[in-house]
Amino acid sequence: MKFVFVGPSLPDARRFVADDMIVAPPAMQGDVRRAIDKGAQAIGVIDGAFEYVAPVWHKEILYALSKGVAVFGAASMGALRAAECHAFGMIGVGEIFKGYANETLIDDADVALLHGPQELGFVAITVPMVNVDATVARCCAHGLISEQEAQRLKDSGRSLFFKGRNWNAIVANCREIMSARADELARILAHHYVDQKRADALAMIDAMRKSAMDPSPASFEFHRTSLWRDG
Repeated sequence: MKFVFVGPSLPDARRFVADDMIVAPPAMQGDVRRAIDKGAQAIGVIDGAFEYVAPVWHKEILYALSKGVAVFGAASMGALRAAECHAFGMIGVGEIFKGYANETLIDDADVALLHGPQELGFVAITVPMVNVDATVARCCAHGLISEQEAQRLKDSGRSLFFKGRNWNAIVANCREIMSARADELARILAHHYVDQKRADALAMIDAMRKSAMDPSPASFEFHRTSLWRDG
């Protein structure tokens, strides 16, 4: 049995998972532990709740790894946790994980976005910074925007709070860009949008589909601290 915690990064995840994969909402503290208690042999974390609840805990990931459970992470909260826990055996997948692992990405907010509730399919309302970076890079590589425009757009995106970050706001925040060019830039960016979070989420699910279910011994000893209680 494999669990995948996912939301706005891949709202249609059920289309891509294998029959032995259970799709669950974005992980919060305790969810990974509960998945283990239910018999999970592999766990994938893509999205995680963080603003109004406690986020998925590193300790429960280490507990899963100590039990021989394969734990994958990608795209969003999963990429963050994989970068933090890969030394203990968590498997990171995708470009966003690589960015955090090699510290070219350092801000947790780069993967954050505003989205609708589960009942509305986790519809994305704003654009995460990792997708801004990927989109701007593609447009620059294809000669659609200049390197100077690319840097201004990225700086603008990072200066905005994640709940207000969209293409119109990003472009409007670049005061050096003339209004006529600003309208053109907004169209270019929207048309050539790169959803890096979705791409990484799909890559992680593919990796989980191909992974063996055989438990592997942990490379560390799990310590039961005062805040950890065995169920």
